[in-house]
Amino acid sequence: MGIVNVTPDSFSDGGQHGTARSAIAHCECLLADGVDILDIGGESSRPGAQLLGEDDEWSRVAPVLAEAVKLGVPVSIDTYKPALMARALDLGVDIINDIQALRMPGALKAVSSHADAGVCLMHMRGDSSTMQALVDYGDVVPEVAAFLADRARVLREAGVAAERIVLDPGYGFAKTTAQNFELLARLQELQGLGYPLLIGWSRKRAIGDVTGRPVDQRLAGSLAAALAAVARGARIVRVHDVAATVDALKVWHAAAGGA
Repeated sequence: MGIVNVTPDSFSDGGQHGTARSAIAHCECLLADGVDILDIGGESSRPGAQLLGEDDEWSRVAPVLAEAVKLGVPVSIDTYKPALMARALDLGVDIINDIQALRMPGALKAVSSHADAGVCLMHMRGDSSTMQALVDYGDVVPEVAAFLADRARVLREAGVAAERIVLDPGYGFAKTTAQNFELLARLQELQGLGYPLLIGWSRKRAIGDVTGRPVDQRLAGSLAAALAAVARGARIVRVHDVAATVDALKVWHAAAGGA
């Protein structure tokens, strides 16, 4: 899953693809790099990010989505706003990637009314302005698992088929560095929930905390985290550096005997 941030303030690449033209060009580059899914977002979810109104967010992503759905790969919209979910699905978007796990009023209806739409449910606490203070877990792994299991249950009860659902532990969202790595080390425990797992470690602060590298020098750490997650059962990796990740996964796959 290749990240396309149509934002001026994302933690890693804010402003690099902030116009529709540059974001569409980036989609095309990621396609050439071997991307399987394009994930397009218009509001940064970094700690302390400014919350954005629906109209402003839609104006950023709508022209990019309209072109991306023509590129021949599944397209995801990264949003927690139900109105944007509905408009994006009507435009032909395939997947809703929601950091709030469809907890906003109307979100569940927006997804359940589109019978073919996929949905990624992510664990977090609070929002971008409060989440870094909400890290008081007993044991982070079973608590994250319980949350994700409950959200998946709510979707199933609303008629969303199991094969439409993907779960994301939410690395970097309301977790300390130690908790992020605990969730990575014990990722296989989340496989027991019975849904494919998506992980997003690319360039995250926890990698910087371990390596001492600034955000623009975290490629090696990001690749290591992606491979560690895939080795523990992750089915989708959400990344900025698609070409490098594709190469790393090809070599890992070959070393594993193509299994």
